Amino acid sequence: MISFNKYYNQFNILSLSLVVISLFFLIFKGLNFGIDFKGGTLIELRSTDEKINVSSLRDNLKQMDLGDVSVKNFGNETDFLIKFENDNNKNIIEEIKANLDKSFGNTFNFRRVENVGPKVSAELLRSGVIAISVALALMLIYIWIRFEWQFSLGAILALFHDVIVTLGLFSLLNLEINLSIVAAVLTIVGYSMNDTVVIFDRVRENLRKYSDIKIYELTNISINETLSRTLITSITTLLALFSIFFFGGEILKGFSLAMIFGVIFGTYSSIYIANTVLVRLNVSQKTILKEDK
Repeated sequence: MISFNKYYNQFNILSLSLVVISLFFLIFKGLNFGIDFKGGTLIELRSTDEKINVSSLRDNLKQMDLGDVSVKNFGNETDFLIKFENDNNKNIIEEIKANLDKSFGNTFNFRRVENVGPKVSAELLRSGVIAISVALALMLIYIWIRFEWQFSLGAILALFHDVIVTLGLFSLLNLEINLSIVAAVLTIVGYSMNDTVVIFDRVRENLRKYSDIKIYELTNISINETLSRTLITSITTLLALFSIFFFGGEILKGFSLAMIFGVIFGTYSSIYIANTVLVRLNVSQKTILKEDK
């Protein structure tokens, strides 16, 4: 049997440190919002000339007075992704085409053009925040009804830990936040909650079964009893996510990376956040029997 309970204090300190660091980056550095939330124009180009690189393309576009311009390779060396703030110029795409043709010749194929106005982007950002908030609130209510309030507190703290640390990593690494990342965060919430509920079910079952075992040891027993299920679920999910990350293309990299972070943190928090709350609150068989009545 693995002694998870021996490391409760150490990992609690680690988790608190990660949350504080994540909040620091979120407050002082912020998130790198993509076109979905910030508004602007996105263009995907493919060049037939292999000599054209990111630097030359960026220098050329900066001369057009487009504001903040981002240019990077998108998969292959001849594929480029261009992002810039929309200045409400309806003919901007035609002007960019004309400028590129004049500077580099007719070597570019415009594969995708997306435009999001400031009003739409503000609505999308608000809807994303509401979706995550509602998901967390409903999870809290579900656990409160399904278990006792101590379990509910442990589960919601684990969820907040997973979401905040994942967003903190995106802020630290300056990764783009778009609608797919919001979908990933919502999926993380569901995954983390599922893992936590499995262990909580076993904890409550063991509380009724072993009246002479303290919660400190009982949580360790419950984690070990559900460990094989937790590892199988986590490892198989991570295998699929790593496949998407490495072979799914640039569009899916952000989503798959957020999910990878979320699965790892979700598995960790269900053991070292949710269960340690039960230990700190000294949940006992009396608590369960009292709630059952």
